Amino acid sequence: MGMTTSDSRGPIGRRSFLRLGAGLAATAGLAACASGADPAGKRIAPGSPRVAEVERARRLAGARSTSVVLNAVSARVDLGGVEVQTWAYGGQLPGREIRVRRGEILKVELKNQLPEPTSIHWHGIALRNDMDGVPGLTQDDIGVGTSFTYEFAVPDAGTYFFHPHSGVQLDRGLYAPLIVEDPDDGADYDTELVIVLDDWLDGVDRTPDAVLQELKKNGMGGMGGMDHGSMPGMTMPKSELLGGDAGDVTYPHVLANGRTFRDPQAIEAKAGQRVRLRLINAAADTAFRVGVPGSRLRITHTDGFPVQAQEADVVLIGMGERLDAVVTVPAGSVPVLAVAEGRDQYAQVVLRTPAAQPVVVEDGLVKKLMALPVLMPASLRAAERVALPVKQPDVVHELVLEGPGDRYTWTINGKVYDPNDGLPIREGQQVRLRFDNRSRMFHPMHLHGHTFQVRADGPRKDTVLVLPGRSTEVDFKADNPGQWLTHCHNIYHGEVGMMSVVSYVE
Repeated sequence: MGMTTSDSRGPIGRRSFLRLGAGLAATAGLAACASGADPAGKRIAPGSPRVAEVERARRLAGARSTSVVLNAVSARVDLGGVEVQTWAYGGQLPGREIRVRRGEILKVELKNQLPEPTSIHWHGIALRNDMDGVPGLTQDDIGVGTSFTYEFAVPDAGTYFFHPHSGVQLDRGLYAPLIVEDPDDGADYDTELVIVLDDWLDGVDRTPDAVLQELKKNGMGGMGGMDHGSMPGMTMPKSELLGGDAGDVTYPHVLANGRTFRDPQAIEAKAGQRVRLRLINAAADTAFRVGVPGSRLRITHTDGFPVQAQEADVVLIGMGERLDAVVTVPAGSVPVLAVAEGRDQYAQVVLRTPAAQPVVVEDGLVKKLMALPVLMPASLRAAERVALPVKQPDVVHELVLEGPGDRYTWTINGKVYDPNDGLPIREGQQVRLRFDNRSRMFHPMHLHGHTFQVRADGPRKDTVLVLPGRSTEVDFKADNPGQWLTHCHNIYHGEVGMMSVVSYVE
């Protein structure tokens, strides 16, 4: 992937955007109450003038522009002694990091050299709706052998990443960090380390598409009494911390920065150095416990937004979540350990100090990490400067999460995803989403185009874990018009139906 920087702000040719239907009827299945507006109305489509107006308001005079050319290709990738054929950005895993500053204009030309259509979703960014990268909702597919240019202002600093929103392509190698720098940061740390976590099966014994077909073929009825999502002869992960089932798919490997635990990435560090860890969980089906043996983490951000700093031994990061923590490097080399929750697997990145002995990670060290208290990101509190005002919502939408149904369907409010159906809201409203998990598995629920605040003085986030048998409420300001997905970031749950549309109407 090549990267260039310029100040040019000239027009960029782009494919025509999908124009959504004009009508939106409120349905009984929405389980929502609205005060102040009839929920029925005309949809604000991704290509509407209002979306363009809001984007213009975001753009600062004289804003710097960063341009990137991104090639999505089929490539042979070394996972650390294990070579696989997969799909990746620029042929590397993870894809090369994109780093910009808050307020910049980002232009990314994606060239699709894959055998299938694709897209890019800019996970966690409050960007213009027609650049959100959801085929069938905000844009057309990017066809084989074609290209598409994404262009948008980047309004908020933080740790983000990007990946396709096309089928189960995320469970290949198509992901990379997007780091948005805050010029005011840096006083409390000396250097940074981005760590992307993943679960891996592509090119080893199956493909993600084969896994999905097997799940849909067998469903609950074809499992011979085994737990949901399992395949013949496989034991599925369990987690007391996550309230039951910890995943639907078995993975031969888990990775940190594209490497297995046997051949980890090693980063040179100095004793006493303060390292800002930017942790990204790009996995399809796996949550991770992360910690540094012998050192505490000072948690500073979650999902890009600052929190009231809190120390922790271990943090749990669900799929789609990001978390920033500062760790002080001890005298000897240490691993940043990421233990796959409910699975007998881990990955690591090594902080290596000069002249230190190589790190040897034994089972005892992993067991010690597993015995330490775990901090859940939703228990953090937003920093005062980013906390949303406390007020009653103008509209409340309840999202009942259920599954797996017959032939492995996961639903919201009893329905599978329909891009023409939605949860109506209006610009300027205070919106509350109430996620009610009535299934036996945790769901990392993600909202596109916005950040929300977890209720009861929680953190600002865009992805939150909802445990089995529990409800979680989040509030956000409806200030980014368009059609936005909210969905489970278990890629298999989302693909078979656990997605809905937060639909701005006028």
